Amino acid sequence: MAHRYRLYPDQAQTLVLVKHCWDARTVWNAALEQANWWRPWRAKSPGSAERFRQLAEARKHLGWLGEGSSSVQQQALRDFDQALKNWWAGTHRRPRWRKRGGDEGFCVRDVKVSKQSSKWAELAVPKCGRVRFRLSRPLPADSGMARITQDRAGRWHVSFSGPQPSFKREPSGEAVGVDVGVAATLTTSGGEHLHAPTLSPGESQRLVRLQRRLARQKKGSNRRQATKAAIGGLKAREADRRKDFVEKATTEMVRRFDLVAVEDLEVKNMVRSAKGTIEQPGVNVAQKRGLNRSIHAQGWSMFRRRLGDKAATCGVQVVPVDPAHTSQRCSACGHTAARNRKSQAVFCCQACGHSDNADVNAANNILAAGLAVTARGGISHQGPAEARTPQRATA
Repeated sequence: MAHRYRLYPDQAQTLVLVKHCWDARTVWNAALEQANWWRPWRAKSPGSAERFRQLAEARKHLGWLGEGSSSVQQQALRDFDQALKNWWAGTHRRPRWRKRGGDEGFCVRDVKVSKQSSKWAELAVPKCGRVRFRLSRPLPADSGMARITQDRAGRWHVSFSGPQPSFKREPSGEAVGVDVGVAATLTTSGGEHLHAPTLSPGESQRLVRLQRRLARQKKGSNRRQATKAAIGGLKAREADRRKDFVEKATTEMVRRFDLVAVEDLEVKNMVRSAKGTIEQPGVNVAQKRGLNRSIHAQGWSMFRRRLGDKAATCGVQVVPVDPAHTSQRCSACGHTAARNRKSQAVFCCQACGHSDNADVNAANNILAAGLAVTARGGISHQGPAEARTPQRATA
């Protein structure tokens, strides 16, 4: 995992950091353009050694590139080589273009960190000197590489790679099922409803006003840049609240339960656009776009990832459960029918009359399936059609 800290450069250091981000993005995009240009009938795409040689030649002939840090630019090429290897291995997606304002960052190797006090430390950055950052958490034992980034709100951060800190907990013998949704971000089998925080009504209204103002302003103007910065500040505030919610929710679950059963959702497939093509245009595109935004605002993937990271350090078992029919199946008798789900929040079984909150009922089904997979006594109530697809479970 990444241990991230807030960076506080002065005005002169900020200019150097912006220059490093510009150089790293330019080198990355140039390497990506070469890789995209290659075809079997064309000349062979340059390899890693050839790209480094070309970078050295470009630094001699391009003064603005030669003024930058060679270590920052070379590390951008190393990052690109690793991105290609990850793509070829099938573990990551294809390398994409880095855009100004959205992908501001660079990596520094062999970093030197000096602790100034219990709350402050300094990081040595090439051609920038020592930059202060806030010690909001203990530093990782091995900080051989650091990544410096700037978010859309203009804030600078530095990240060090390190293992997930372990949790000290006592076994409780308890298990929980977790259903995710849009109306309630997380619903547990115990009846708890957790909602991811969003912008306040006043902040949402201000965001709409800023977006309308942005649409009227001339591209490239200073006022448009100021409006984009204000929008970025609101978006960053919302993202910070969502991350804080996920961290607190996952920590609480890991401390309370020995087994957590969660829905094995393919979020990436769920948020695909419905616009279709010119030949086959999609339907209800605006409604689907709004649903996709609501799903992104819940942070389901972040919750699943952080829950797995923390559970792996203290022996807590996370069981992914196939979500098919969990919202239509009665947790009391196992009867599955679409009519059981009266509305978003109301569940009433047509067979036995059992009624409950729909999300709580789904969470109980998820818990039962997780216990059945791990042979802890649960009953998944799977029908013959569902039994042909085995439950997916990982420890």
